[in-house]
Amino acid sequence: MYKIVSRRELNPTTTMITVEAPFVARKAEPGQFIILRPTADGERIPLTICDYDRKKGTVSVIFQIVGTTTKRLNAIKEGEYIADFAGPLGNPTEVEGLKKVAVVGGGVGCAIAYPIAKKLHQMGAEVYLIVGFRNKDLIILEDEYKAACSHLTIMTDDGSYGRQGVVTAALKDILDEKAELDEVIAIGPPIMMKFVCQLTKEYGVKTVVSMNPIMIDGTGMCGGCRLTVGGETKFACVDGPDFDGHLVDFDEMMSRNSSYREFERHSYEKTCNLMNKEVE
Repeated sequence: MYKIVSRRELNPTTTMITVEAPFVARKAEPGQFIILRPTADGERIPLTICDYDRKKGTVSVIFQIVGTTTKRLNAIKEGEYIADFAGPLGNPTEVEGLKKVAVVGGGVGCAIAYPIAKKLHQMGAEVYLIVGFRNKDLIILEDEYKAACSHLTIMTDDGSYGRQGVVTAALKDILDEKAELDEVIAIGPPIMMKFVCQLTKEYGVKTVVSMNPIMIDGTGMCGGCRLTVGGETKFACVDGPDFDGHLVDFDEMMSRNSSYREFERHSYEKTCNLMNKEVE
């Protein structure tokens, strides 16, 4: 059992929890993930590590309440326990040697962008951090972003905060200024990463993306997280989650991710009804 030592509501649909997991904290690096199970009879879900404290032995993850398991996870209070917290899994994001980098995050993917930008910034790299949200109410971790980069741009679809538009607009401005970026790192919805890669390909800038396909065991045994990268089959849990974005077949990945959408919707509605009855 793993204790939730702190819990923070970032916006109405997004929560950060910090979990007491010293063995995970000892080895965790930006870009890696854990697989947790809220209860002994619950479903396993992968969540990317948002932060870690080796001295305190804690690991923080951020999740959006979108399905059955995340709703149940969100119901667990500070001081209570979750059943399983396995990791760190996957390969850390490669940051050695990078001097000037644009890190681009979209939605909850911004939570993953944060530790990568933070690590690069601590190493002395010049970091252009671009984060995008639908509106002001959904923005998370703004203070943390400011401390983790050299240049911060916040984008909102409706212009309610920061600059109006999509993240690629801000990235294009940086590329047009001939910033001579060593690399672009993009994390967010697959469609966002696809368009980031289309843009950077025009400028010949290496682009790394963090992939989040359907995942079950996180050890490469089930094959559920398979992707096509450069015409070859790769597994996000052991070969990634980072890949060369210019080689990823995003359309195939998005099609596979939507395979269980109807089942997930029914499961979520059933869980909501059960939990509402328990409250009554």
